[in-house]
Amino acid sequence: MTLLLPLWAASLVSKGCLRQDRKERQGLARVKEAETARRAASIVIFAATYAVIALGRLPGFRLDRAGAAFLGAALMVAAGALTLPDAYRAIDMNTITLLLGMMIVLANLRLSGFFRLLTAWAAARAHHPLLLLAAVVLLSGALSACLVNDAVCLAFTPLVLDLVLSLRRNPVPYLLAVAMAANIGGVATITGNPQNMIIGSLSGISYGRFAASLAPVAAVGLVLTFALIALVWRKEFLSRGRLAASLPPARPNAMVMGKALIVTLGLMAALFAGVAPAKAAALAGAVLLLSRRVKIEKIYAEIDWTLLLMFAGLFVVVAGFERMVLTPTVLAAIGGLHLANVPVLSLITAVLSNIVSNVPAVLVLRPFVAHLPDPAHAWLVVAMASTLAGNFTILGSVANLIVVSRARARRVEIGFGTYFLVGGPLTVLTIVAGVLLL
Repeated sequence: MTLLLPLWAASLVSKGCLRQDRKERQGLARVKEAETARRAASIVIFAATYAVIALGRLPGFRLDRAGAAFLGAALMVAAGALTLPDAYRAIDMNTITLLLGMMIVLANLRLSGFFRLLTAWAAARAHHPLLLLAAVVLLSGALSACLVNDAVCLAFTPLVLDLVLSLRRNPVPYLLAVAMAANIGGVATITGNPQNMIIGSLSGISYGRFAASLAPVAAVGLVLTFALIALVWRKEFLSRGRLAASLPPARPNAMVMGKALIVTLGLMAALFAGVAPAKAAALAGAVLLLSRRVKIEKIYAEIDWTLLLMFAGLFVVVAGFERMVLTPTVLAAIGGLHLANVPVLSLITAVLSNIVSNVPAVLVLRPFVAHLPDPAHAWLVVAMASTLAGNFTILGSVANLIVVSRARARRVEIGFGTYFLVGGPLTVLTIVAGVLLL
């Protein structure tokens, strides 16, 4: 009996250990199941969000791109992919601040009559269709390099349309020049377009280095834009007749425009001097809000709040997907695609930009670029390809859609095929030039 007691005790301990071990295994199994469910939910939310962004609107509903991004962000938190504090931290406030500041600067320039004055100046000097085309390409490209291309198209399109219709010329090639030159000019600087703002914030590349690397690409692209449009619409530009525009006087608000130009020049100087872009843009915007002549409600009405909402939502959606799905194994497998190779990265970026648009494409590429041997150079390649890819089709960039919708409101139709006739070859040629220059 004495000998059986230790055996009985050992048996009880063994059974207890087995039960404990079974409970631990069951607990681990439940944790893995929950993790798998969160991962699956993250993939579905990410895919659905990007599908709506690619389509432009959720079929059967009134949900647009901004609403889809916000809904996706909320679902990522609800699914447990991110906690609410993690979601807040995922939003890159440098990008949001930079974009908001630039929108305020642009609003003041537009309300002051600055763009109308530039259009009148060009009309008074462009006495031949080729000269007018060159002026449109140069102004749209240069302004987009300094400011945000979407807003430049918003301000410039109706003015160019008024000018061309008053001259009784075919408006289509000139409007294509506005959109395509704006896309290409925007590649030159961090403030040229929204995706460059994200890249500038994520990469830490200085404003000066960014411009030095990509301004030559933009310059070559603008020359190609002029040449291709002139070639495709030869009959429009072989005319020998002298152009004589009859536009109403510009009548800018000199005080408002003077202040806006001084602040804009100060902003550009600060950016090239190395001041953080978000800080410089925020200060410039804040100074321009302090006005006695422009109602602040008018400035607020010029700001694209839905774009800011879309950016914030996409930051959260991508962060949730990255955390739940992009494991080191997955990153290593994607690394086998040779993304460090400039032509390969350019091609992948261009294709992705035309599927889901350039801003979402940049955010998708973020975790992969961060693991490349030279992330800074890779970011320059992504900036180049994602921007130039916007010229491939009408749907390639917001700038294109702005020009086409503004033209349609004036009963000027720009069809998909008409746009692609120049946009397709132009995209291929400019990206090849960008690859060679980088």
